[in-house]
Amino acid sequence: MTVSATPSNKASFARFDASDPSTTTEELIATVHRDGGVVVENLITCDLAEQIRTDLKPHFDTDVRDTYGFFPSTTKRATGLLAISDGCVELACNPTFIAVANELVSSSHTFWRGDHQVTVSGKPIISSTVGFRVNPGGKQQVLHRDDNDYHPHDKKLPVMIGCVTALTRTTKDNGATIAIPGSHLWGPDRRPMDEEAVPAELEAGDAFIFLGNLYHAGGGNVTRNEHRETVGIFLCRPTLRPAENQFLMVPLERVRKLKPQAQRLLGYGLCEPGVGFMHYQDPMRVLFGVEDEETVNM
Repeated sequence: MTVSATPSNKASFARFDASDPSTTTEELIATVHRDGGVVVENLITCDLAEQIRTDLKPHFDTDVRDTYGFFPSTTKRATGLLAISDGCVELACNPTFIAVANELVSSSHTFWRGDHQVTVSGKPIISSTVGFRVNPGGKQQVLHRDDNDYHPHDKKLPVMIGCVTALTRTTKDNGATIAIPGSHLWGPDRRPMDEEAVPAELEAGDAFIFLGNLYHAGGGNVTRNEHRETVGIFLCRPTLRPAENQFLMVPLERVRKLKPQAQRLLGYGLCEPGVGFMHYQDPMRVLFGVEDEETVNM
């Protein structure tokens, strides 16, 4: 059952309850098409949210400051979440999120194979997985579109989808994600303004599912003693990768012996603003110690 389905000309995002049998995938998809995002309450249980919090705590506690400037200095991050958290594996495979993502960012293509046409398709894959802890005093992020990473073209939109799930209560005051309803429909010349954005306030276990071309940002935390923790699972179209998996085909020991140009051809370089990062750093620096004019500071 719909908790509230606000028309797109109102400054808020519709809310649905995943635990209500009357909430359908079709409703969620239609809402995302209209507004660019939707709040899904009870996407995961509070127990699972707490399990993920426990898994990510040591990684938040040891994160280093973002020198690139995209994240405020008070924000702590955890990356590569499926390697460190069974709870995040469960979240990434959440059937409600997967059903929406499969509909919106799968890929299909029809072509001739000899004397007959063939249609092939593929489901989304993980683009990135990141946990966020926004501490008191944290500044708001700049409004952005996640799909900027892929240099998208209008005919290929959307190329990705995000699911930001609350591990703690997230409010406007403690830094809930803010976003501009309907901004996924804007052209590239329209500038997003902070006053157009609204917070996606969540209880632990709730999630904000949104398209990669929706303008959004991590909110500012103006509280004195509250931090908010969320985890983002970001999926992209399955075609956004090499045809031959170079990371499996060429052993890392071999790659270390190659010149930087070959290492970048294999995919170890970083494409700005952020495709190919490793713990929010350029792998060319982390893995090979390369410092040249193509090394990217993140």
